[in-house]
Order: sequence, then structure tokens, then C-alpha cells
Amino acid sequence: MRYFLLSCMFLFLLLPQTVHAAVLELYDEEEDSWLIDLKAYVFEMDEALLDWSQMQNLTRDMQKLVYKEPENAYMDKEGKIIKEKPGFVLDVTQFHSLINEAYYQGMDQRQQVPKQTIPARVNEALLKEIKEKELNRFTTRFRASNKERTRNIELSAEAINNTIIFPGEYFSFNEVVGERTRERGYLPAPVIVKGEFSEDIGGGICQVSSTLFNAVDLQGIEVTERYAHSREVPYVPKGRDATVSWWGPDFAFRNKYNQPVLIQASADGGAVTIAVYTSNDASLFQAKKP
Repeated sequence: MRYFLLSCMFLFLLLPQTVHAAVLELYDEEEDSWLIDLKAYVFEMDEALLDWSQMQNLTRDMQKLVYKEPENAYMDKEGKIIKEKPGFVLDVTQFHSLINEAYYQGMDQRQQVPKQTIPARVNEALLKEIKEKELNRFTTRFRASNKERTRNIELSAEAINNTIIFPGEYFSFNEVVGERTRERGYLPAPVIVKGEFSEDIGGGICQVSSTLFNAVDLQGIEVTERYAHSREVPYVPKGRDATVSWWGPDFAFRNKYNQPVLIQASADGGAVTIAVYTSNDASLFQAKKP
């Protein structure tokens, strides 16, 4: 009997022991931290096991908490390039490994949250390159004393400023600018509806879309969607306008260059100016030989 007890004690010491940690603390460089009570995720029939169907809910919650969208490099109002910032996403495989180690092996219960880096699509080097060559620019005028219309023009110009369209990609004015609502700062101003002047939220933005049309009307840009107003407008020559509406017409085009195209827009002092840039070595796509 004594030998049997000694043998059991010997095996007990040799075999790995399961330690059920109660709480796992995760932290990151931003000094955020999260306490995870692992007891809430144990298997109902056996507390020695984690219920991985429940762990999927925890994983989704952590993905939302950790996710950070990358920020592209851009140019400020003075023309200075503001460097890009990377984004982050939860490293799910490593996260699950930490959970297992903490619960089953009693590893250090305070760990840095595992993340993977998401690089910004537009970095400082790319922005410098595609600002080398100005393809075109166009300016239209408006009365800055009309506060409501001016505000709408400023907001929509700001929305399209620093937009980069990669080779073969499409630009949609409505998608980039978004819905024009009071909550987003847009104000009621005159618009043209079926040939008559009316007033609606966002009045004035058609001057920005029309200015953009005249700036991008180039050999390397394919306009895929454009509609004229139902009557002439005073800020562009006849037949050179592009009306837009959130629930109606859009202005869209495609980049046919082999390099990205940069759109810069500003509305200041009663003038809307839009310039189009690309790199010095940009050229049109060449058709493949049969």
C-alpha cells in the first residue's frame, strides 16, 4: 500500500497540472486594459474545459475593441504632408493561445493584447510621388456672403479634398461626400428642381461637383456618370455642369492612368478650386496586344 501511495504521489508530481485562472488582463500601448473573467466561458458540463462556442463571442467583442482603422497620409492647408498612421486588428490565433495558456497552464495572467498591423493605403512616399505633376485645375466663383450656400460648398469641398483614386478605380461624388443632412452640418440653400429654383438641404454642392467635372475632364479620366441641370447655371460655361443629388444623379469617373490620381479641393474667399495631380511617370493604360 505504501508503495502504491508513493507511486501515485510521484506521478502527480510528474504529470502537468491544469490551473484554472479566473481572470486574464490584457493591455496595449495606448494604456487601455481589459479584464476577462474566464469562468464565464467554461464548458457547462465540465468546468475543466473552456467552451469555445462561447469564446467566439468574446473574440468578436475583442475584435471590435482592438480594431483601429489606419489613417492615410494627407496634405494640410499649408501643403505640408501629414504622415500616415497604421491601424490594428486583433491577432485571433495569438489571442486564443493566450486564453489557453492562462486557463490551462496558469501562465502570466497579465499580457499585452496581440495585434496585427494594418498599413495605411496612402503613405508619405506615395503622396510625395503623385503630387509631382499637376494635370489640371479649375476654379469657379461664388458670393461668400451667402452663409448657407458657402457652408455647403466648404463641407463638400473638404470631403473630396485629398482623395486618391488608384489605377482603374472609380470615384463617386455621392459616395465620397456622403448624405447631405443637418446633422452633418449642411444647411438649406437654393437648388434647381425640374427647372425651377427651390430650397433644400445642401444647396450649392452642385458647384463643387461641376468644378470637379471641369478639373477631371482629361484624356486619362473616363467620366462614367454625369447629368446636366434642367436649366443653365451661372458658375460654369453652358454644358459644363454636373448636377448631383443624394437620392438621384451622381457624378462618377474612372482613373485610366497607370498611377494614382490625387484630387485637391479648397473653398475659400468666394472661390472653389480643384486641382488634379499624379506622378511624373504616369501614362495611360496600354491595350494588350492580341
